[in-house]
Amino acid sequence: MAGRFVKNGRESTPTRPGTVHCMCRNITTLRGLEPVATPEEIEAAARQYVRKVSGVAKPSDATGPAFERAVMLVTAATTELLAGLPPRKVPPKSEPPLRRIARARAV
Repeated sequence: MAGRFVKNGRESTPTRPGTVHCMCRNITTLRGLEPVATPEEIEAAARQYVRKVSGVAKPSDATGPAFERAVMLVTAATTELLAGLPPRKVPPKSEPPLRRIARARAV
């Protein structure tokens, strides 16, 4: 079943090998935020990505070092990616969770 995934309850095959048609809904788009994404927001997105792909929700003593190294590497790659992309013409549709939490606490 390599190369298959389920979307909306239906099994599907990507059009090209290695192509993915959907992304975890919990990872928020960071490009185009005003003000720009903070290091904390980038790390939070990286941590969510590593949780999703590893299946590790809470790192243990056995998984912690590999998990934290992966978060560090994904954070660095994401920071580099965002710095290298041109500005977005349209802002993202949703705020990152850290901004939503901060806004709710400020009220």
